[in-house]
Amino acid sequence: MRVLGIETSCDETGIAIYEAKRGLLSEALYSQVEIHADYGGVVPELASRDHVRKTIPLISQVIDNSGLTKGDIDGVAYTLGPGLMGALFVGATVGRSLALAWQVPAIGVHHMEGHLLAPMLEQSPPEFPFIALLVSGGHTQLVKVEGIGRYQILGESLDDAAGEAFDKAAKMLGLDYPGGPVIANLAQKGDSNRYTFPRPMVDRPGLDFSFSGLKTYCLNTAHAAKNEEGQIDEQTKADIACAFQDAVVDTLVIKCRRALKQEGLHRLVIAGGVSANLLLRQRLKEGLKKVRGEVFYARPEFCTDNGAMIAYAGYRRLAAGQSDGLALKVRPRWPLEELASL
Repeated sequence: MRVLGIETSCDETGIAIYEAKRGLLSEALYSQVEIHADYGGVVPELASRDHVRKTIPLISQVIDNSGLTKGDIDGVAYTLGPGLMGALFVGATVGRSLALAWQVPAIGVHHMEGHLLAPMLEQSPPEFPFIALLVSGGHTQLVKVEGIGRYQILGESLDDAAGEAFDKAAKMLGLDYPGGPVIANLAQKGDSNRYTFPRPMVDRPGLDFSFSGLKTYCLNTAHAAKNEEGQIDEQTKADIACAFQDAVVDTLVIKCRRALKQEGLHRLVIAGGVSANLLLRQRLKEGLKKVRGEVFYARPEFCTDNGAMIAYAGYRRLAAGQSDGLALKVRPRWPLEELASL
């Protein structure tokens, strides 16, 4: 079975083809970062318009690069949600239209299930069960995964997601969007001893997250560091970035260790854009040694939104006999626990 995957949930257009026997055959990704950078965040209407321009050409490119023809596609998977409604409708409309034209089944994929299953595309995929940390611009969740569709939310952010907190902290420091990689790069030049930021909610039981207080602490620190002209010198920016990143990473590591211990598991999957953070990977590796934990990631290009994860997740569900009816819908909000199990 060969499945075409279409990802248009936010600000990246991702297309890929996954085959049962040979794995990933071809994939392409277009990022809208430059379009939204001037606004310091994603503008939904601009995102939707750009998906309209890019989706069909990328599909043609991916099919050509795979050596296949449209007649070789056995199914179409597209992101049904969660995400921006207009952006989701672009992928859903294109995906359903192609499936009808090609007379193949189509299925809408949960965006976060795609992220969760992205490490399955690697040569050494994790075995079930495991704990997954889904950490991106829109989500921060700890999930117990017993199989595909068998998900239990153990904890999640009560306010900002970790990726969103990085973006807002970068904006406070006058840095570019997206904030995650910018802060990570700047933090390498920072003095880790100059500032100490709080590790939110680690001194109380449970696995939920909260980054709003940390964001406020960063804002107050940045204001206090301004000179008479209202500017922050570059070294101070680096020191604040270092302290902020340390606080977020330490919080995530502490909660991951707590989740593994609580559930009696030793495998941890990290997925989503923030999973590409090198400091997070380093500290998870060090922090899980004491609990004999093993960490699994997707390759860096599959940490952010991409078509490969949608093609794979769609393949698994189509191969199990699932498909969508004719009604065209999207789900901007869609709890992960509502998914059917395989």
